[in-house]
Amino acid sequence: MPKRRRSGNIASDELFGMIETTPRRSTALTGLVIVAAVTSFGLTACSAVSAADQSDSTTPSGTPHAKSGGGSSKLPGAADGKLPSGTSAFDTDLPGIANLDPKLRAAVQKAEQAMKEDGIPMQVTTGWRSKKYQVELMDKAIKQYGSREKAKKFVADPDESHHVTGHAVDIGPTDADDWLIRKGNRFGLCQTYSNEIWHFELVTTPGGDCPPMTTPS
Repeated sequence: MPKRRRSGNIASDELFGMIETTPRRSTALTGLVIVAAVTSFGLTACSAVSAADQSDSTTPSGTPHAKSGGGSSKLPGAADGKLPSGTSAFDTDLPGIANLDPKLRAAVQKAEQAMKEDGIPMQVTTGWRSKKYQVELMDKAIKQYGSREKAKKFVADPDESHHVTGHAVDIGPTDADDWLIRKGNRFGLCQTYSNEIWHFELVTTPGGDCPPMTTPS
């Protein structure tokens, strides 16, 4: 392990080592130092555990597929549309799937079944999102790209996002995306953004032609 930099806190083993190499003035004095050090160390450790416990509430209790982990209770969770890995279009107990437009959800379910018959696994990585979730994504994109205008090339504003209205899904993995790009129109599903091979919407009739994709400027 790398050497720890000195800070205001001293580990208990280091402190005991210091005491052992320090000339003893008296047994009573040494005992008091040890008790004070152990007490201080214990309080510091308890504070760290308490802080970790308070931050462990990303998803609301009682939410399907909720998982414990780090993060703040203010962050979006399953109730806002976050989906666990491996989510199927048939996982209608999850808000991210349940809140999709019914026609879109049915089309994605049919596509998933057809892909399964072709031996291609498919998962919905993102379906419906709350405005809160979309705001979080936009804020992260602004930090990453430096401005809202640049961020909008990759993330839609909450009032413009088709995920927020339940009219868009993101699909994975890449093999499933490729399959949908080639055959999704059989179910009315089309890639709608040229820079997002995973983003699909119900924008044509089953068997119809997909409209030209939007290219973010």
